[in-house]
Amino acid sequence: MDFTTLVPQFGGFIWTVLAFIVALSVIVAIHEYGHYIVGRWCGIKADVFSLGFGPVLYSRHDKHGTRWQVALLPFGGYVKFAGDADAASGKDTDAMDAAASDPARLRATMHGAPLWARALTVAAGPAFNFALSIIVFAAIAISFGTVRTPLTVDTLKPLPTLVEGLEQGDVIDAIAGQPMPDALNGADYVEYLDALPLDPVLDYTVQRDGTTLTVPGPYPMPALVGGVGPETAAYEAGLQSGDVITAINGTPTFAFKQLKDAVEGSGGTALLLDVWRAGETLKFTLVPKSTDEPQPDGSFRNVLRIGISSDMAITPATEKLGLWEAAQSGVAGTWRIIKGSISGMWHMVTGAISTCNMSGPVGIAKVSGAMASQGTASFINFIAVLSTAVGLLNLFPIPALDGGHLTFYAYEAATGKPPSDAALRILMSIGITLVLGLMLFALGNDLFCP
Repeated sequence: MDFTTLVPQFGGFIWTVLAFIVALSVIVAIHEYGHYIVGRWCGIKADVFSLGFGPVLYSRHDKHGTRWQVALLPFGGYVKFAGDADAASGKDTDAMDAAASDPARLRATMHGAPLWARALTVAAGPAFNFALSIIVFAAIAISFGTVRTPLTVDTLKPLPTLVEGLEQGDVIDAIAGQPMPDALNGADYVEYLDALPLDPVLDYTVQRDGTTLTVPGPYPMPALVGGVGPETAAYEAGLQSGDVITAINGTPTFAFKQLKDAVEGSGGTALLLDVWRAGETLKFTLVPKSTDEPQPDGSFRNVLRIGISSDMAITPATEKLGLWEAAQSGVAGTWRIIKGSISGMWHMVTGAISTCNMSGPVGIAKVSGAMASQGTASFINFIAVLSTAVGLLNLFPIPALDGGHLTFYAYEAATGKPPSDAALRILMSIGITLVLGLMLFALGNDLFCP
């Protein structure tokens, strides 16, 4: 089912909240199930598995004695293991004292289990988040395949000016006399495009039925909207994937490079765009927004953007990926998000980029609705990205988060004894305060950052 068929406009408040709840519920369910199932494999009994907090709407007990429940407030969830006092896995002293006389019962508690069992159980939550991301990215890679090498024409994209010449099955050897690079991404491809003449029609050298031909074709990267980013000027103005920008402030435009140059040179003033959409010409006015854009070397550069990605004039022929290649793609995609997130946080801490780059629940909810409005594939991809971010956040060595518990276990492994109960209570209080403070700071960004 495609989310775009649910309502005429998915961007309304109710549907934005619904998209946020669906995304968060999936991620939380996977995270907590990781804790639950690995804990069970390690011999630790789970008393409660809860999706949401507050009053219980539905519950049932399974054969293992775990109460599975859905609570009223759907913004999170938890697993309460035997011996836990609360959802943050604080120790229930009375329950532990009661279990102390029975070795088997004590072994089944979170605080009486061996160190290795506790560590695996805690680490499983973030690990399952990463696994979800890898699986989703791998599935997307299998679904879309990889561009066939050498570049082969599958179909021509709808453009306002039809350039007859290229046909399905043409193998493109060169454009304007410049041999095609092996990869259609990265710095080499950018340099290749920059070296091409900036003309609306170029000569393509192609192989067709065993014959080398020179035929006319469109500029390879036209001013064609490939995708629209959420919470961007283009999204707010109403641009859509497949739109073709034909003029900027009255100046005819045919290449994405021209659009990029116009945006970066606008000084943040409004741009009037003439847009071709399915045979109809529309006009949009939008104001580019300043954004901190990551660079290949890990640094950031502040630039003006309207929030659209480019697309090729042709749809290239693709080949199916094998499971191993898809898995590698899934791991690479997840690792790329982890690296980018760590780099972004470091640059915010050091003041290199604005802390407004950190979104809170309101910002995430808006992005959820925006991605859902662009279709199921975009929404599922967003869930995978957010799952990676949640897994990474939970690994921070902050008490009350999984990373904090793993830090305590590392201390126990090094010293031979866990921190005292009094120290744990103090550290957990500090950790909860830090987490709440971070949430309030991010919420402030949602409300007050431009």
